[in-house]
Amino acid sequence: MASDTTPLLADDRRESESLSDSDNALRGRSTATHSGRPWHTRIREALLFAWALLATAGVLVLAVWVSHQQQTSIDKPAGKRNLVFMVSDGMGPASLSLTRSFRQYTDDLEYGDTLTLDKHFWGTSRTRSSSSLVTDSAAGATAFSCGMKSYNGAISMLPDSTPCGTVLEAAKRAGYKTGLVVTTDITDATPACFASHVDVRQQNDDIAVQEVGNGPLGRVVDLMFGGGRCHFLPNGTEGGCRADNVDVVEMAKKDYGWNYINDRAGFDVFWEGKKEVPLPMLGLFADTDIPFELDRRNMNDVYPSLSEMAKTALRALEKATEGSDKGFFLMIEGSRIDHAGHGNDPAAQVREVLEYDKAFKAVVDFLEESDVPGVLVATSDHETGGLSVAKQVNANYPQYLWYPAVLANASSSSEHLARLLQRHVASATDKSTGHLKKYINEQLVVAGLGIHDASDEELTVLTSNPGQAQYLFARMISIRAQIGWSTHGHSAVDVNIYSTGGPGTNAIRGNVENTDVGKYLRDYLNVDVDTITKELNDKMASKSKFEATRDGDHWAAHEQMEAQRNGVNI
Repeated sequence: MASDTTPLLADDRRESESLSDSDNALRGRSTATHSGRPWHTRIREALLFAWALLATAGVLVLAVWVSHQQQTSIDKPAGKRNLVFMVSDGMGPASLSLTRSFRQYTDDLEYGDTLTLDKHFWGTSRTRSSSSLVTDSAAGATAFSCGMKSYNGAISMLPDSTPCGTVLEAAKRAGYKTGLVVTTDITDATPACFASHVDVRQQNDDIAVQEVGNGPLGRVVDLMFGGGRCHFLPNGTEGGCRADNVDVVEMAKKDYGWNYINDRAGFDVFWEGKKEVPLPMLGLFADTDIPFELDRRNMNDVYPSLSEMAKTALRALEKATEGSDKGFFLMIEGSRIDHAGHGNDPAAQVREVLEYDKAFKAVVDFLEESDVPGVLVATSDHETGGLSVAKQVNANYPQYLWYPAVLANASSSSEHLARLLQRHVASATDKSTGHLKKYINEQLVVAGLGIHDASDEELTVLTSNPGQAQYLFARMISIRAQIGWSTHGHSAVDVNIYSTGGPGTNAIRGNVENTDVGKYLRDYLNVDVDTITKELNDKMASKSKFEATRDGDHWAAHEQMEAQRNGVNI
């Protein structure tokens, strides 16, 4: 019996092994690896397995790299291109909320109606400088112009006191036309950072000289529109505020070929394409800053608006590059949004933001109609004022309200009203408290702010402190509108980025550093900023070895000295 059983058990095992092999094969497994296969077969399979692992890893790495490149690389246009960079100085996210609701109220719009800016929201920017979590405009603009962090007060200078090349300087060197359009002093921090290099932003006289071309790189700007005329006129002359006797306007015209206009009449010659703008063109339309839009609109025959200057600059640069294989780089700044924030004046701020939005739309329309590829990128250097679209005005449970009508009733900025008060105090023959209080209430508070319920306490404080009138007027309107402010300075809040989109703009999507915006600008134009930085360092280090005269063409003198030293005539 035993001899008959064994073969039967063996057959059962073979059948079981056969079924097991088939079942494993259906599951992608095999028992062969556990059987007595030749050693070389096992080595070959191990090598194939290792190769498969490496190949899989390689594919994964390649996929990650391609994804990263798509997110961060600049897919540059093949040929000619234009780039417009807009800066809304001091405008934080709350400014947009404030202005959007204000516009909906004043224009009787649906709550779903938005600003042009809202339609092009792209991301947010972190704003800290190298010296503080709260940046100033100089360090903020250096991040844009150089793509590098620096200290508060630096005008395209780095923490080690060396200059950094700017995207505008590199664009000019590469053959692009360049322009700066602002509503503040053209020597103020933001425009200065694109076309000059000084240690501290208060060196406005030096900035003016460099901006017209008397700097280490020569003339790098083709068009400048803004205020700040006093820094271009000699000390002692009407309207001049320089500390020296240099006539920068004459220097600009005589030595660097600038055309010059200084009033609305001169601007209107070129407004709306009436006449072709000859480059280089310097337009300085105010001694210091162009007035707030709230006030400027009542002086339209004296000062052009931001959107008017922007449109004229776009047409001028487009015409100038018509026959070139290079386009242009234009920086446009809504400068005085920042000043309204410093003054805590919400009525002035909403009008500044609306005018900036109008200029933004003008650029969008221009790019859509242009035959030349172009990109618009816009952001803020920082937020100013710590604006809150709410204010608890008493100790009771807060109301969930704010009142746009209060801002709509204002016809003048607190800055303008304070200036009127100071003039009245200086010239009034009746110096009595009663007379002054009556003037303030009727001519300034009611007529200018649209406030009819000023308390005696408010008027008394204004009467006794006319030097603080700007802040006091702004406080009166902010309280009634229930608008809050946390500071008269800057804040560290992230600011918005806007764009029309285009090649490589994914690099500034999401939340990025302010320096990433600066790096994008240079990458899109495909310009060599590093070479400009090296040249600046070589020339400025050489210049520091001797003192140039302040009342002469100091950079030209430096160049002449260097040429003579090298046996070259220039």
